Amino acid sequence: MSRPLRIEYPGAFYHVTSRGNKRLPIFLNDLDRKHFLTLLAATCVTFNWRCHAYCLMDNHYHLLIETLEANLSAGMRNLNGIYTQDFNYHHNTVGHLLQGRYKAILIEEEIYLQEVTRYIALNPVRAKLVRQPARWKWSNFAATSGLIAAPAFLTVNATLQKFSKIKIKAQQRYAEFVLTGIHEPSPFIELSAKNILGSPQFIAATWEKANTSTHITEIPVVERLVGRPSLDDVLSDFKTKAERNQGIFIARQYCAYSLTEIARHLHLQRSTVSSIFNKLLKLDDRRPDPVC
Repeated sequence: MSRPLRIEYPGAFYHVTSRGNKRLPIFLNDLDRKHFLTLLAATCVTFNWRCHAYCLMDNHYHLLIETLEANLSAGMRNLNGIYTQDFNYHHNTVGHLLQGRYKAILIEEEIYLQEVTRYIALNPVRAKLVRQPARWKWSNFAATSGLIAAPAFLTVNATLQKFSKIKIKAQQRYAEFVLTGIHEPSPFIELSAKNILGSPQFIAATWEKANTSTHITEIPVVERLVGRPSLDDVLSDFKTKAERNQGIFIARQYCAYSLTEIARHLHLQRSTVSSIFNKLLKLDDRRPDPVC
């Protein structure tokens, strides 16, 4: 099964999770958790990350990371790689600690930042480890709500500014928002793409950023499917055949729709669509800008 594409660009927000191999614990004691947070702090400095939320459970962790540079993959290799090596050394174990690659969901900040921070803070409550998120000391809740001093690597302003310009009020409203959300559904039920949580406009804009920075033909076909617009979006409102033909090129080359799917949608012969696509493919200087 193909891995989902890692979409990376400066200023992106991600909900990141990693789980223990075979669902086994990745934190055996508080020293492990402290060490992980030390490594997270160093990673934030080295890779110019902002950490807006975190929660360390027993067999997995949650992070809300903003990358000021397009380097999530590099930072996660550093964080998970070093932690795995140190864990194996300290506990005299070998092999894979984590289950495959980390999972990263790109977040639309304006719509979902608050919801994702609440979801992360409520993890230990929903797991019935504590009754109140403030009693779980391995998350950002207490620091963001002003109950304790925030660690140096934790950025709280972006979260609090969503609630009030006055810090004390913002802290109170953040805490109330989290506490009233225990019975609210996960924001990820609205996940319309495999690794993007956002509006259709955000998804389309994200793909435009990704495709202008990385040539789409270098990306495996299956990976192009994540977050792509529908054929109705790509192949509509054409006034001329030239516009239609460019739509065909975009649907095939940038959105990875098959020639058969495009032909069926436009009620054309597959051979006609193939001919149009191949002609445009040869004309590099006339390639349209990607939109998906």
